[in-house]
Amino acid sequence: MNNKISKTLEFEKIKQQLQNFAATDQGKDQIQALRPETDPEKVVALQNETEDGRKVLRLKGGIPMPRLKSIRSHLKRLEIGGTLNGKEIAEIGRVLSTTREIIQFFQWFEDNEISFFVLDELVARLVVLPEITRRIQATVYEDGTIQNDASPALKGIRTGIKQGEQNIRTKLDDIIRGSKSAYLSDAIITIRNDRFVIPVKIEYRNQFGGIVHDQSSTGQTLYIEPQAILDLNNHLRQLAAQEKAEIERILYELSMEIEPFTQELYGNSEVLATLDFINAKARYADSLKATRPIISKENHIAIWKARHPLIDQNDVVANDLILGEAYQAIVITGPNTGGKTIMLKTLGIIQMMGQSGLQIPADEDSQIGIFTEIFADIGDEQSIEQSLSTFSSHMTNIVSILNQIDDKSLVLLDELGSGTDPQEGASLAISILDYIGGIGSYVMATTHYPELKAYGYNRSGTINASMEFNGETLAPTYRLQIGVPGRSNAFDISKRLGLNPSIIDQARSFIDVDSQNLNEMIADLEQKRRVTEKESLQLQAQLEESDKLLADLKRANEKLETNKEKVIEDAKKEANKLVDTAKEEAEFLLQEIREMQLNMGTSGSIKEHELIDLRKQFNDLRQEESLVKNKVLRKEKEKKMFKPGDEVMTETYGQRGTLVEKKGNAEWVVQMGIMKMKLPESDLRLIKEEPQQQRRQRQIATVKSASSSHVATQLDLRGQRYEEALAEVDQYLDAALLAGYPQVTIVHGKGTGALRKGVGDLLKRHPQVLSYEYAAVNAGGNGATIVTFRG
Repeated sequence: MNNKISKTLEFEKIKQQLQNFAATDQGKDQIQALRPETDPEKVVALQNETEDGRKVLRLKGGIPMPRLKSIRSHLKRLEIGGTLNGKEIAEIGRVLSTTREIIQFFQWFEDNEISFFVLDELVARLVVLPEITRRIQATVYEDGTIQNDASPALKGIRTGIKQGEQNIRTKLDDIIRGSKSAYLSDAIITIRNDRFVIPVKIEYRNQFGGIVHDQSSTGQTLYIEPQAILDLNNHLRQLAAQEKAEIERILYELSMEIEPFTQELYGNSEVLATLDFINAKARYADSLKATRPIISKENHIAIWKARHPLIDQNDVVANDLILGEAYQAIVITGPNTGGKTIMLKTLGIIQMMGQSGLQIPADEDSQIGIFTEIFADIGDEQSIEQSLSTFSSHMTNIVSILNQIDDKSLVLLDELGSGTDPQEGASLAISILDYIGGIGSYVMATTHYPELKAYGYNRSGTINASMEFNGETLAPTYRLQIGVPGRSNAFDISKRLGLNPSIIDQARSFIDVDSQNLNEMIADLEQKRRVTEKESLQLQAQLEESDKLLADLKRANEKLETNKEKVIEDAKKEANKLVDTAKEEAEFLLQEIREMQLNMGTSGSIKEHELIDLRKQFNDLRQEESLVKNKVLRKEKEKKMFKPGDEVMTETYGQRGTLVEKKGNAEWVVQMGIMKMKLPESDLRLIKEEPQQQRRQRQIATVKSASSSHVATQLDLRGQRYEEALAEVDQYLDAALLAGYPQVTIVHGKGTGALRKGVGDLLKRHPQVLSYEYAAVNAGGNGATIVTFRG
């Protein structure tokens, strides 16, 4: 793209503003080399960079880039075998430490799985050199001075220098405070030619001997190195020479250690510069409240609320700029100082920014094209030296532009055809616009000629526009009106300023009918536009009010649904209370039935599973309360963590059981007495294991309370047949468990031992039997078995 357009549209000022956000010398160099690209893929890649920078800025406040000097010249000197000084090595160390810090900074994005268009690849190119970094940091301070611990020899030399300086100061202190202090111009110790001296009055120069190194401007004071410290100063100079030689040796060795890594350092410095450049673009975009533009392959421009970046963003007037799809040329008319030229520059500078990879000062979803060239003839480029008139200057520039344009060019023309006879100038302007349109270039032009207002109506692909003027305040509003040509305001302004109406009427009579009709037509268009804008604002207000009413209705509906659910929940709770009361009464009846069954023995007709079914019917009357509303119940449900062997209570049957195994995702096989049942996990409640002391107290209490039960704690099987006895043992164990007995005795007699063995086999298989053993000798011995149940 031609260099002249950067100057005309002040793109260099944009780059100067951008440089204020850069931290590194090489980053500023990249900004200085910034130019609009004409390859769409390259433009998209540059926009991706800036978008990455905005993401980092939004999430982490930007890339933490310190001030870095360019190290390219340092690395070139290393490549030819040169030795770097301390400051240059410190600058290389700064690049290396920054490299490590940047990698650590981007680790956060990797850990959080946040990806970028280009930053991931850029950061991956950074190379950490830990050994060289530590070596530099242990040798050189950030200001380039060499550390005392850079080598043992250097530390020893500097210790000697410090001691030597102390010895000299001690000697000189004795002189300036002794009997010869009167010979001094001032009681101070100073340095001349790197040697310690004292100021002596000229008439006493021979009192101290030694060497004169300097004298005052008046000639009354000599700076003398006394004879007494000559040897000390000489020794100090020798140490200083040794220090210099040791520093040179250290720097040479360190330079040789760095030299093999010059390519890695080149790469790191370039990547850091690019990161700084991206960070600067992001911060600049943030300062302008800029957005990423959409790239149109067809060069259709639609920039919403475009703002010139060089005008204070608090004062600039935003305008929509649309060009390319419906029309190829815009002709802007209107009074001077109305903002026509600013519109040309705004379109041009935003296009240049977008094609350079910068985000643009406009609203979201704005669209730009990709132009191979942008040409502009703006302002008075008259050259006094070349003796060119204003018209000639403009025409020379336009001729050059017309010789270069193609269908991928954007042309910006200010005051087209001005500076010559109005009739000829208007004709030339129309012909130039026709020529540009024939080639296919996009054009935005400003003019004062009324003939071009009609041109905008008559030519396809061309549209009129104007800068709005407030006739009441006699001031421009700087608002662009697409589709409405500008009209002359001279008569209105003159009338408001007090010019005699007769003069104005006479002036109107000099204007031909067509011009008056055109002005009247424009005035009518403006009036209609104002009415349309007013109606649009009213519709917008009504739409906002409708949105507010809709939101209120949604909130009211949500509240109604919430209240409805609450009423249902309250009803469920009340019903559950009634069920619980009935259940308690039924429990007494069930207990009586169970006791009657036990008393009737095996001849009873009521089975245990029938009792369980009756209990389930009561439980089915319960209403399930919403866990969404009942946070306490929901949390308790979430706490359930079952495993085989756990003691549980079944909500439906009200029975204790033991988890045997899990079936499916949410069902368990539960052992309850001699029965196994498959129950849903939601129906089970984990029974927390009681402390041993509490369990013992509960067992004792259970034994005491069982004394009033009709179920005996001892079962006598003597005299019964084998099958009947085992069936009665099985039923008796369930009854004893329901009665809450911790321990019972089964009397089976000694006999042949068959019944004893059968009882033992049954007890071994029973899941609720913890242990069993024969009774004591005095209580029946092996003729009775004592059974202990699980707690």
